[in-house]
Amino acid sequence: MSKKARRRWTLFLLCVIGPVYIVAAVNLVDLIERPHVLVELGIYASLGILWILPFRSLFRGISSKDE
Repeated sequence: MSKKARRRWTLFLLCVIGPVYIVAAVNLVDLIERPHVLVELGIYASLGILWILPFRSLFRGISSKDE
């Protein structure tokens, strides 16, 4: 995939899929009775890391200079 295409996909993921995932994560945690604050923080932190794992290769090298 070209660097230009990777940048476009990265922008799409961050601007469109990211907010959709955040809303879904908040609604998912809201389905259960409100847990302790630290447990809730742990859930949100783990969900925040889990969404990006499949896209690691897409984000690598995006900030490097074009040659």
